[in-house]
Amino acid sequence: MSRQIKLIWDFRGEASAKTAEHHEIHLKEYIAIEKFPINITGFEIKNELHAIAFMVVTDENMISVRDALKPHRGEIYSVQ
Repeated sequence: MSRQIKLIWDFRGEASAKTAEHHEIHLKEYIAIEKFPINITGFEIKNELHAIAFMVVTDENMISVRDALKPHRGEIYSVQ
């Protein structure tokens, strides 16, 4: 199995939680359109002024998704 990468978008400010939650909807739509083999997305509220949205992609898809969607950062994905 190829390595999985968690691509992350950071949102800051008072509306960060709602923005991250909404961004996840668009990530799910993108996964459906592109027919990616992994369908892992989510959003997390870090504190009242910082939230993230994320999607997990394989190594093979990482470059194309990175170039198309411009995440702020990425990390190796491991199930916690």
